[in-house]
Amino acid sequence: AICLAVLSFSNIGSAFAQGAQVPFAGLKIGANSTVEIAADSLSIDQESGKAVFAGNVVVGIENMRLSADVVEVVYVTGTEGGTGAISGLIAKGQVVFSNGEEAAEGDVANLDLEAGEIVMTGNVILTQGQNALSGQSLRIDLNTGTALIEGRVQTIFQTGESE
Repeated sequence: AICLAVLSFSNIGSAFAQGAQVPFAGLKIGANSTVEIAADSLSIDQESGKAVFAGNVVVGIENMRLSADVVEVVYVTGTEGGTGAISGLIAKGQVVFSNGEEAAEGDVANLDLEAGEIVMTGNVILTQGQNALSGQSLRIDLNTGTALIEGRVQTIFQTGESE
């Protein structure tokens, strides 16, 4: 059985950068964005308010796609139980973010909508066209349009046609 959920962001006051030249900086995610999640299963813990999607999880947020083994929905403080606003997502296991032009892979990703930040850790690979960067962590600040990759950074840049 496939589980499909459509979640709507509300009461999130973050401003996101538009058109900055960093990975995923052009994401059009805001307070009214809709999140679609498909997975093999969904478990909800009524006491803690946790909603955890597992198995072949695919998430769509506007022009971004996320896939992972497990995705936990994080609710705004005081709105536990799945009835309130969503503040972010935590993805684990074979995590891939993409927007059609760029992709980032890693072991764990935390998408914090309130802070306007994506943090990916563990064997991170970022590809933009033919260029690639790898490291242990990638932090993208969508508000300022900055990105930081750390941890034995390696890169391949294609600067033009080879002779």
